[in-house]
Amino acid sequence: MTDSAAPVVLIVEDEPDVAETYNLWLAEDYQVRIAGDGDEGLDKLDAEVDVVLLDRMMPGLSGDEVLERIRERELGCRVAMVTAVEPDFDILEMGFDAYLSKPIRSEELIETVEKLLERSTYDRLLQKYYALVEKQATLETAKSGAELAESNEYAQLQNRIADLQDELSQTMGGVEDDADFITAIQQIGGSEDT
Repeated sequence: MTDSAAPVVLIVEDEPDVAETYNLWLAEDYQVRIAGDGDEGLDKLDAEVDVVLLDRMMPGLSGDEVLERIRERELGCRVAMVTAVEPDFDILEMGFDAYLSKPIRSEELIETVEKLLERSTYDRLLQKYYALVEKQATLETAKSGAELAESNEYAQLQNRIADLQDELSQTMGGVEDDADFITAIQQIGGSEDT
């Protein structure tokens, strides 16, 4: 059983069996709260919540709407969309930190929670960078090279990532190239892979 100092994970999932499975995977190391729909999720969300695992398609308030309200509250929690919805270019405007496509394995869920908790310690610029890189990786997994090449949104995303890389490079003392940049990010994040 966890102690009161353990990070808090809020699972917002309308399928009780799925929510309970996630709970079983996480309960040993985290305080877990479970909400069966978007409204209940917002009711259980407070400043103590560190990570939200949010289903995108739920009856009533959708995961997209819940995500918008979470960000409006400016609580600072990290949000992972955990969903069967195939990602599309609409995700570029969403304020999530990670996107997991169902079905997922226990290791994948636990690793995502760990990375999001680690990212919570980073400054806002680095958090923004990681969120954009996560979106890029999600789209690159879901879309063909031709689809990506034809997408203005994807090109804008790449430009935003490059701009943030430049800005991070300047704030970290003039990182010279991509290898130096990645090394510097890994040093900040400990053992996290980029």
